[in-house]
Amino acid sequence: MREPVYYADYLRLDRLLSSQQPESARIGVNAHDEMLFIIVHQAYELWFKQILHELDRLEADFSTIPVTDDAMARIGHGLNRIHEILKLLVAQLDVLETMTPFDFLDFRDLLMPASGFQSLQFRLIETRLGLPVEARIPLDDKAIEDRLSEPDRVALRAAGNSPSLFDLLDRWLARTPFLDWGGETFREAYRAAVERHLARDAELVRADPAIPEEKRERELKGIALALEQFSAVFSASDGSGGWRLSPQAVQAALFITLYRDKPAVQPAFRLLTSLMDIDETLTLWRYRHALMVERMIGTKIGTGGSSGHVYLRTTAERHRIFSDLFRLSTFLIPRSAVPELPPAIQAQMSFVYAS
Repeated sequence: MREPVYYADYLRLDRLLSSQQPESARIGVNAHDEMLFIIVHQAYELWFKQILHELDRLEADFSTIPVTDDAMARIGHGLNRIHEILKLLVAQLDVLETMTPFDFLDFRDLLMPASGFQSLQFRLIETRLGLPVEARIPLDDKAIEDRLSEPDRVALRAAGNSPSLFDLLDRWLARTPFLDWGGETFREAYRAAVERHLARDAELVRADPAIPEEKRERELKGIALALEQFSAVFSASDGSGGWRLSPQAVQAALFITLYRDKPAVQPAFRLLTSLMDIDETLTLWRYRHALMVERMIGTKIGTGGSSGHVYLRTTAERHRIFSDLFRLSTFLIPRSAVPELPPAIQAQMSFVYAS
Protein backbone atom coordinates (compact mmCIF):
# COMPACT_ATOMS: atom_id res chain seq x y z
CA MET A 1 0.00 0.00 0.00
CA ARG A 2 1.32 3.43 -0.94
CA GLU A 3 2.28 5.73 1.92
CA PRO A 4 0.05 8.80 2.29
CA VAL A 5 1.49 12.01 0.87
CA TYR A 6 1.84 15.01 3.17
CA TYR A 7 1.53 18.52 1.66
CA ALA A 8 4.85 19.87 2.93
CA ASP A 9 6.72 16.71 1.95
CA TYR A 10 5.23 16.63 -1.56
CA LEU A 11 6.28 20.24 -2.23
CA ARG A 12 9.65 19.82 -0.50
CA LEU A 13 8.86 22.91 1.53
CA ASP A 14 11.74 22.28 3.92
CA ARG A 15 14.15 22.78 1.00
CA LEU A 16 12.10 25.40 -0.84
CA LEU A 17 11.57 27.74 2.12
CA SER A 18 15.15 27.44 3.31
CA SER A 19 16.54 28.46 -0.09
CA GLN A 20 16.34 32.19 0.62
CA GLN A 21 19.71 33.15 2.06
CA PRO A 22 20.18 36.94 1.91
CA GLU A 23 23.80 38.06 1.66
CA SER A 24 22.96 40.99 3.93
CA ALA A 25 21.87 38.68 6.76
CA ARG A 26 24.99 36.58 6.33
CA ILE A 27 27.25 39.56 7.04
CA GLY A 28 24.95 41.26 9.56
CA VAL A 29 23.64 44.13 7.40
CA ASN A 30 20.02 45.27 7.73
CA ALA A 31 18.46 45.05 4.24
CA HIS A 32 14.79 44.15 4.62
CA ASP A 33 13.98 44.10 0.86
CA GLU A 34 16.65 41.61 -0.13
CA MET A 35 14.21 38.83 0.79
CA LEU A 36 11.70 40.20 -1.74
CA PHE A 37 14.43 40.46 -4.37
CA ILE A 38 15.43 36.81 -3.88
CA ILE A 39 11.88 35.43 -3.84
CA VAL A 40 10.83 37.28 -7.00
CA HIS A 41 13.88 36.04 -8.90
CA GLN A 42 13.49 32.49 -7.60
CA ALA A 43 9.85 32.60 -8.73
CA TYR A 44 11.07 33.72 -12.17
CA GLU A 45 13.36 30.71 -12.37
CA LEU A 46 10.54 28.35 -11.36
CA TRP A 47 8.32 29.76 -14.11
CA PHE A 48 11.23 29.53 -16.57
CA LYS A 49 11.47 25.85 -15.66
CA GLN A 50 7.78 25.39 -16.44
CA ILE A 51 8.17 27.14 -19.82
CA LEU A 52 11.06 24.81 -20.69
CA HIS A 53 8.91 21.86 -19.59
CA GLU A 54 6.16 23.01 -21.97
CA LEU A 55 8.69 23.43 -24.78
CA ASP A 56 9.80 19.81 -24.32
CA ARG A 57 6.35 18.53 -25.30
CA LEU A 58 5.80 21.25 -27.92
CA GLU A 59 9.00 20.31 -29.73
CA ALA A 60 8.20 16.59 -29.57
CA ASP A 61 4.71 17.12 -31.00
CA PHE A 62 5.83 19.64 -33.61
CA SER A 63 8.64 17.35 -34.80
CA THR A 64 6.26 14.64 -36.01
CA ILE A 65 5.35 14.34 -39.69
CA PRO A 66 2.49 14.89 -40.06
CA VAL A 67 1.54 16.84 -36.95
CA THR A 68 -1.64 15.06 -35.86
CA ASP A 69 -4.87 16.73 -34.77
CA ASP A 70 -4.25 15.61 -31.18
CA ALA A 71 -0.73 17.06 -31.31
CA MET A 72 -2.08 20.35 -32.68
CA ALA A 73 -4.47 20.58 -29.73
CA ARG A 74 -1.60 20.00 -27.28
CA ILE A 75 0.61 22.53 -29.10
CA GLY A 76 -2.10 25.18 -28.94
CA HIS A 77 -2.68 24.48 -25.26
CA GLY A 78 1.06 24.62 -24.49
CA LEU A 79 1.56 27.90 -26.34
CA ASN A 80 -1.38 29.43 -24.51
CA ARG A 81 0.09 28.32 -21.18
CA ILE A 82 3.49 29.83 -22.02
CA HIS A 83 1.77 33.10 -22.91
CA GLU A 84 -0.13 33.15 -19.61
CA ILE A 85 3.12 32.52 -17.71
CA LEU A 86 4.82 35.39 -19.54
CA LYS A 87 1.94 37.69 -18.59
CA LEU A 88 2.49 36.64 -14.99
CA LEU A 89 6.22 37.43 -15.29
CA VAL A 90 5.35 40.95 -16.42
CA ALA A 91 3.02 41.33 -13.42
CA GLN A 92 5.75 40.21 -11.03
CA LEU A 93 7.64 43.39 -11.88
CA ASP A 94 4.84 45.32 -10.13
CA VAL A 95 5.68 43.47 -6.94
CA LEU A 96 9.40 44.02 -7.35
CA GLU A 97 8.83 47.74 -7.91
CA THR A 98 7.37 48.07 -4.40
CA MET A 99 11.08 48.10 -3.49
CA THR A 100 12.40 51.64 -3.81
CA PRO A 101 15.80 52.51 -5.31
CA PHE A 102 16.95 53.50 -1.81
CA ASP A 103 15.89 50.08 -0.47
CA PHE A 104 17.86 48.41 -3.28
CA LEU A 105 21.01 50.30 -2.32
CA ASP A 106 20.95 48.54 1.08
CA PHE A 107 22.19 45.33 -0.53
CA ARG A 108 22.96 46.03 -4.21
CA ASP A 109 26.75 46.02 -3.87
CA LEU A 110 26.60 42.63 -2.15
CA LEU A 111 25.31 41.02 -5.37
CA MET A 112 28.31 41.80 -7.58
CA PRO A 113 29.26 40.33 -10.00
CA ALA A 114 26.08 38.18 -10.15
CA SER A 115 23.52 39.33 -12.73
CA GLY A 116 20.26 38.27 -14.32
CA PHE A 117 22.24 38.04 -17.56
CA GLN A 118 23.57 34.78 -16.12
CA SER A 119 20.17 33.07 -16.07
CA LEU A 120 20.79 29.93 -18.11
CA GLN A 121 17.09 29.04 -18.18
CA PHE A 122 16.13 32.36 -19.76
CA ARG A 123 18.86 31.96 -22.39
CA LEU A 124 17.57 28.46 -23.09
CA ILE A 125 14.04 29.80 -23.57
CA GLU A 126 15.27 32.42 -26.05
CA THR A 127 17.30 29.83 -27.94
CA ARG A 128 14.61 27.16 -28.03
CA LEU A 129 11.98 29.64 -29.16
CA GLY A 130 14.28 30.55 -32.05
CA LEU A 131 16.56 33.49 -31.25
CA PRO A 132 19.69 32.73 -33.33
CA VAL A 133 23.16 33.19 -31.85
CA GLU A 134 24.12 35.71 -34.55
CA ALA A 135 21.13 37.89 -33.65
CA ARG A 136 22.13 38.27 -30.00
CA ILE A 137 23.40 41.73 -29.17
CA PRO A 138 26.86 41.60 -27.58
CA LEU A 139 26.96 42.74 -23.98
CA ASP A 140 29.66 45.41 -23.68
CA ASP A 141 31.41 43.99 -26.77
CA LYS A 142 31.33 40.43 -25.43
CA ALA A 143 29.05 37.54 -26.36
CA ILE A 144 26.35 36.95 -23.76
CA GLU A 145 27.67 33.40 -23.37
CA ASP A 146 30.87 34.82 -21.87
CA ARG A 147 28.85 35.72 -18.76
CA LEU A 148 27.95 32.08 -18.16
CA SER A 149 29.88 29.32 -16.43
CA GLU A 150 31.45 26.64 -18.64
CA PRO A 151 28.75 24.01 -17.86
CA ASP A 152 26.05 26.58 -18.69
CA ARG A 153 27.79 27.48 -21.96
CA VAL A 154 27.85 23.80 -22.92
CA ALA A 155 24.12 23.47 -22.16
CA LEU A 156 23.29 26.59 -24.19
CA ARG A 157 25.35 25.40 -27.17
CA ALA A 158 23.59 22.04 -27.05
CA ALA A 159 20.19 23.77 -27.18
CA GLY A 160 21.36 25.83 -30.15
CA ASN A 161 22.32 22.67 -32.05
CA SER A 162 18.75 21.34 -31.97
CA PRO A 163 15.84 22.61 -34.11
CA SER A 164 14.14 25.54 -32.40
CA LEU A 165 10.41 26.17 -32.30
CA PHE A 166 10.96 28.70 -35.11
CA ASP A 167 12.71 26.03 -37.21
CA LEU A 168 9.90 23.54 -36.60
CA LEU A 169 7.32 26.19 -37.50
CA ASP A 170 9.11 26.92 -40.79
CA ARG A 171 9.18 23.24 -41.75
CA TRP A 172 5.54 22.73 -40.75
CA LEU A 173 4.31 25.76 -42.69
CA ALA A 174 6.30 24.70 -45.76
CA ARG A 175 4.31 21.43 -45.79
CA THR A 176 0.96 23.26 -45.85
CA PRO A 177 -1.47 21.80 -48.42
CA PHE A 178 -4.06 23.87 -50.33
CA LEU A 179 -1.43 26.03 -52.08
CA ASP A 180 -1.67 24.13 -55.37
CA TRP A 181 -4.98 25.07 -56.97
CA GLY A 182 -4.74 22.76 -59.95
CA GLY A 183 -3.13 24.55 -62.88
CA GLU A 184 -2.59 27.64 -60.75
CA THR A 185 -0.98 28.22 -57.37
CA PHE A 186 -2.11 30.40 -54.50
CA ARG A 187 1.06 32.45 -55.08
CA GLU A 188 0.04 33.25 -58.66
CA ALA A 189 -3.62 33.93 -57.82
CA TYR A 190 -2.83 36.23 -54.92
CA ARG A 191 -0.14 38.08 -56.82
CA ALA A 192 -2.63 38.81 -59.60
CA ALA A 193 -5.21 39.96 -57.03
CA VAL A 194 -2.67 42.27 -55.37
CA GLU A 195 -1.61 43.76 -58.69
CA ARG A 196 -5.25 44.40 -59.65
CA HIS A 197 -5.95 46.00 -56.27
CA LEU A 198 -2.90 48.28 -56.39
CA ALA A 199 -3.49 49.17 -60.05
CA ARG A 200 -7.02 50.25 -59.14
CA ASP A 201 -5.66 52.36 -56.27
CA ALA A 202 -3.14 53.98 -58.61
CA GLU A 203 -5.87 54.74 -61.15
CA LEU A 204 -8.04 56.38 -58.48
CA VAL A 205 -5.10 58.54 -57.38
CA ARG A 206 -4.37 59.62 -60.95
CA ALA A 207 -8.04 60.39 -61.67
CA ASP A 208 -8.82 62.42 -58.52
CA PRO A 209 -8.48 66.13 -59.42
CA ALA A 210 -8.68 67.12 -55.73
CA ILE A 211 -5.29 65.57 -54.96
CA PRO A 212 -2.39 68.09 -55.21
CA GLU A 213 0.31 67.05 -57.67
CA GLU A 214 2.98 66.65 -55.00
CA LYS A 215 0.74 64.40 -52.92
CA ARG A 216 -0.28 62.47 -56.06
CA GLU A 217 3.34 61.66 -56.84
CA ARG A 218 3.95 60.63 -53.23
CA GLU A 219 0.90 58.33 -53.24
CA LEU A 220 1.91 56.72 -56.53
CA LYS A 221 5.44 56.14 -55.26
CA GLY A 222 3.97 54.52 -52.15
CA ILE A 223 1.86 52.17 -54.28
CA ALA A 224 4.90 51.27 -56.40
CA LEU A 225 6.88 50.55 -53.23
CA ALA A 226 4.05 48.37 -51.90
CA LEU A 227 4.10 46.35 -55.11
CA GLU A 228 7.86 45.93 -54.81
CA GLN A 229 7.49 44.70 -51.23
CA PHE A 230 4.79 42.26 -52.28
CA SER A 231 7.15 40.78 -54.87
CA ALA A 232 9.39 39.50 -52.05
CA VAL A 233 6.52 37.39 -50.73
CA PHE A 234 5.83 35.92 -54.16
CA SER A 235 9.46 35.16 -54.91
CA ALA A 236 10.30 31.46 -55.21
CA SER A 237 13.93 31.97 -54.19
CA ASP A 238 15.31 31.69 -50.66
CA GLY A 239 16.67 34.62 -48.70
CA SER A 240 14.61 37.32 -50.40
CA GLY A 241 13.00 40.31 -48.77
CA GLY A 242 14.76 39.96 -45.43
CA TRP A 243 12.49 37.15 -44.24
CA ARG A 244 13.76 34.55 -41.77
CA LEU A 245 11.00 32.15 -42.81
CA SER A 246 11.43 30.34 -46.13
CA PRO A 247 9.36 31.64 -49.08
CA GLN A 248 7.12 28.55 -48.92
CA ALA A 249 6.51 29.13 -45.21
CA VAL A 250 5.77 32.85 -45.70
CA GLN A 251 3.26 32.07 -48.45
CA ALA A 252 1.62 29.39 -46.30
CA ALA A 253 1.38 31.76 -43.32
CA LEU A 254 -0.14 34.40 -45.59
CA PHE A 255 -2.63 31.84 -46.96
CA ILE A 256 -3.62 30.80 -43.42
CA THR A 257 -4.08 34.44 -42.42
CA LEU A 258 -6.22 35.25 -45.46
CA TYR A 259 -8.45 32.18 -45.25
CA ARG A 260 -8.49 31.83 -41.46
CA ASP A 261 -12.30 31.47 -41.41
CA LYS A 262 -12.04 28.11 -43.18
CA PRO A 263 -12.31 25.26 -40.66
CA ALA A 264 -9.23 23.36 -41.89
CA VAL A 265 -6.87 26.27 -41.13
CA GLN A 266 -8.47 27.67 -37.97
CA PRO A 267 -6.12 25.67 -35.66
CA ALA A 268 -3.14 26.85 -37.73
CA PHE A 269 -4.27 30.47 -37.50
CA ARG A 270 -4.67 30.17 -33.72
CA LEU A 271 -1.16 28.72 -33.54
CA LEU A 272 0.30 31.69 -35.45
CA THR A 273 -1.65 34.08 -33.22
CA SER A 274 -0.32 32.38 -30.07
CA LEU A 275 3.26 32.70 -31.30
CA MET A 276 2.72 36.42 -31.87
CA ASP A 277 1.17 36.73 -28.41
CA ILE A 278 4.27 35.11 -26.90
CA ASP A 279 6.64 37.34 -28.88
CA GLU A 280 4.67 40.47 -27.98
CA THR A 281 4.48 39.68 -24.26
CA LEU A 282 8.15 38.69 -24.12
CA THR A 283 8.98 42.04 -25.75
CA LEU A 284 6.74 43.81 -23.23
CA TRP A 285 8.59 42.06 -20.40
CA ARG A 286 11.93 43.23 -21.80
CA TYR A 287 10.68 46.84 -21.99
CA ARG A 288 9.24 46.71 -18.49
CA HIS A 289 12.45 45.16 -17.20
CA ALA A 290 14.49 47.93 -18.84
CA LEU A 291 12.27 50.62 -17.29
CA MET A 292 12.50 48.98 -13.89
CA VAL A 293 16.31 48.85 -14.07
CA GLU A 294 16.43 52.52 -15.07
CA ARG A 295 14.09 53.34 -12.20
CA MET A 296 16.23 51.42 -9.72
CA ILE A 297 19.78 52.35 -10.71
CA GLY A 298 19.43 55.25 -13.18
CA THR A 299 22.52 55.37 -15.37
CA LYS A 300 24.72 53.33 -13.04
CA ILE A 301 26.47 50.19 -14.27
CA GLY A 302 24.58 46.97 -13.48
CA THR A 303 25.78 44.47 -10.89
CA GLY A 304 27.13 42.27 -13.70
CA GLY A 305 29.11 45.20 -15.14
CA SER A 306 26.66 45.81 -17.97
CA SER A 307 25.38 49.08 -19.38
CA GLY A 308 22.07 48.40 -17.63
CA HIS A 309 18.77 49.64 -19.01
CA VAL A 310 20.21 50.79 -22.37
CA TYR A 311 21.21 47.23 -23.25
CA LEU A 312 17.87 45.83 -22.04
CA ARG A 313 15.87 48.31 -24.10
CA THR A 314 17.91 47.44 -27.18
CA THR A 315 17.19 43.72 -26.74
CA ALA A 316 13.48 44.51 -26.60
CA GLU A 317 13.74 46.07 -30.03
CA ARG A 318 16.07 43.57 -31.67
CA HIS A 319 15.59 40.21 -29.93
CA ARG A 320 12.24 39.56 -31.59
CA ILE A 321 11.73 35.96 -32.73
CA PHE A 322 8.48 35.76 -34.71
CA SER A 323 8.56 39.20 -36.32
CA ASP A 324 7.93 37.61 -39.73
CA LEU A 325 4.41 36.77 -38.56
CA PHE A 326 3.83 40.42 -37.62
CA ARG A 327 5.04 41.50 -41.08
CA LEU A 328 2.26 39.54 -42.77
CA SER A 329 -0.22 42.34 -42.06
CA THR A 330 1.74 44.52 -44.51
CA PHE A 331 0.73 42.19 -47.31
CA LEU A 332 -3.00 41.94 -46.71
CA ILE A 333 -5.58 43.38 -49.08
CA PRO A 334 -9.29 44.01 -48.38
CA ARG A 335 -11.40 40.88 -48.00
CA SER A 336 -13.40 41.81 -51.09
CA ALA A 337 -10.22 41.67 -53.22
CA VAL A 338 -8.98 38.29 -51.92
CA PRO A 339 -9.28 35.61 -54.64
CA GLU A 340 -12.02 33.01 -54.25
CA LEU A 341 -10.88 29.51 -53.44
CA PRO A 342 -11.40 26.97 -56.23
CA PRO A 343 -14.35 24.66 -55.45
CA ALA A 344 -12.08 21.62 -54.98
CA ILE A 345 -9.92 23.45 -52.43
CA GLN A 346 -13.01 24.90 -50.76
CA ALA A 347 -14.38 21.37 -50.30
CA GLN A 348 -11.11 20.12 -48.80
CA MET A 349 -11.07 22.93 -46.26
CA SER A 350 -14.66 22.48 -45.09
CA PHE A 351 -16.01 20.38 -42.22
CA VAL A 352 -19.50 20.28 -43.73
CA TYR A 353 -20.26 16.90 -45.29
CA ALA A 354 -22.88 16.85 -48.01
CA SER A 355 -23.97 14.12 -50.40
